[in-house]
Amino acid sequence: MALFDFLKKKKETTSEGKPTLDSTLDKTRTGFFSKLSKALVGKSKVSALELDDIEEALVSADVGLDTTIKIINRLEARVAKDKYLGTEELNLILYEEIQQMLAENKQREFKEFDTRQGRPYVIMVVGVNGVGKTTTIGKIANQYQLQGKKVVLGAADTFRAAAVDQLGIWAQRTNSEFVSRGMNADPAAVAYDSVQSATAKNADVCIIDTAGRLHNKVNLMNELSKIKRVVQKVIPDGPDEILLVLDASTGQNAIEQAKQFIKATDINAIALTKLDGTAKGGVVLGIVDQFQIPIKYIGLGEGKDDLKIFHQEEFIKSLFT
Repeated sequence: MALFDFLKKKKETTSEGKPTLDSTLDKTRTGFFSKLSKALVGKSKVSALELDDIEEALVSADVGLDTTIKIINRLEARVAKDKYLGTEELNLILYEEIQQMLAENKQREFKEFDTRQGRPYVIMVVGVNGVGKTTTIGKIANQYQLQGKKVVLGAADTFRAAAVDQLGIWAQRTNSEFVSRGMNADPAAVAYDSVQSATAKNADVCIIDTAGRLHNKVNLMNELSKIKRVVQKVIPDGPDEILLVLDASTGQNAIEQAKQFIKATDINAIALTKLDGTAKGGVVLGIVDQFQIPIKYIGLGEGKDDLKIFHQEEFIKSLFT
């Protein structure tokens, strides 16, 4: 197969008719490699001179400057070592170097849900408005419900009536318990009620939605810290998971949002939404490279089943397949 021939692949689906990860990444893959193809057109080998064009292509593909520099440094070392590096080999070489770079970046180990702990597993979900935070909560609740788990959803994003209403709809769809005090209620009070209710009802999982405003970082930090403290009044070692939801289609803005929320609270998992239909999926590489926080979920569609567990190696293979 010639370099970039994989861009001609037809869209594939699973046996249920849903798009595969490979097909979902079509736009990212096409944008990523079409830029590289233009950078290398007419070239017979990759030399130090061509690396500048490759660097520009990677930055344009939303991989991010810091991560791009790391990739270019590795390619430079490969060029110096191999002396002659043909452009036909670039697909495989990029795959190998990116895979190795991310493998070397040891992430914190994610604590999986344990039904034996005798209390609800508490997930606090954070992220700016518009990233698909509430929808992601609904999809997570659906996954747990399909596993036979009892789920409580807490509407602590009380600054937007739409957020409360939307979470209530997802509670109905997923047969989850719903805790709300309505709009403009104290978010921490809703979080406290949610964890108490989950504990009293012997629920397996309690998922708490939070507000996504970033215009005042001090207030954001104080609010998230307060919610965490009230959770700990009921479950001293909670929340088990503080999940940051990012919109992959915003590219580098997602990385900036991650930086702000990491400063505000103890993020230990990330969910990336809207990977379907975006050419900016290269931002996944930047997020994995720059933050020592595991990506737990990726969103590949609007349906309640279109939230998938993220596997780093599978993602890189799909990007380069």
